[in-house]
Amino acid sequence: MLKIVVDGIYYAVGLIAAGVAVSCFLNPWIGTPFYLLAAFCLYFFRDPDRTPPPGDVMVAPADGKVVAIRELPDRQTRISIFLNVFNVHVNRTPIPGTVKDVVYQEGKFLVASHEAASSDNEQNTLVIEGQGSRVVCRQIAGLIARRIVCYKKPGDLLAPAERIGYIKFGSRVDVLYGPEWRITVCVGAKVVAGSTVLASREPLPEGV
Repeated sequence: MLKIVVDGIYYAVGLIAAGVAVSCFLNPWIGTPFYLLAAFCLYFFRDPDRTPPPGDVMVAPADGKVVAIRELPDRQTRISIFLNVFNVHVNRTPIPGTVKDVVYQEGKFLVASHEAASSDNEQNTLVIEGQGSRVVCRQIAGLIARRIVCYKKPGDLLAPAERIGYIKFGSRVDVLYGPEWRITVCVGAKVVAGSTVLASREPLPEGV
């Protein structure tokens, strides 16, 4: 049975109630848009189970499309995944480990596929340590998305591909990682949260 985030059920019930009300008091056909919106909410907030791949790998934290891969000045790499309104919006941890920090930042609501969204938009950042590495997972609001939900707090232990939260409607998720990881995706790739491998571990050269 397909799981649905509880917010989606609340929205759907409210829309169905509104549809019934206007259908009874005005015209039966006027309720149709409310029923369609209720069906869309149930579809949007779907939460399918995912089976993480084996091995020392980093998985996609979100469903969507890789829109950017950037080398940063601090020897980190950032992979940005854009989610449209038809993608599953439940986010998952890229690696198993311990949540070392959770930082919320207020900001703008620029189109999430734009580069500036990584720094300027409202966002929630999780710092995760595990597998001998530190990985940052950043939930970023978009033009339509106006609420970021995070289930986790510092000190929580995360299993592989465990759910960490979700973002309502179109949004973006960034992953930042160090040189010990070898990237396995490219810009334009379609990824699936908890299943698609973004990078695998690569031993550091001697002296690094």
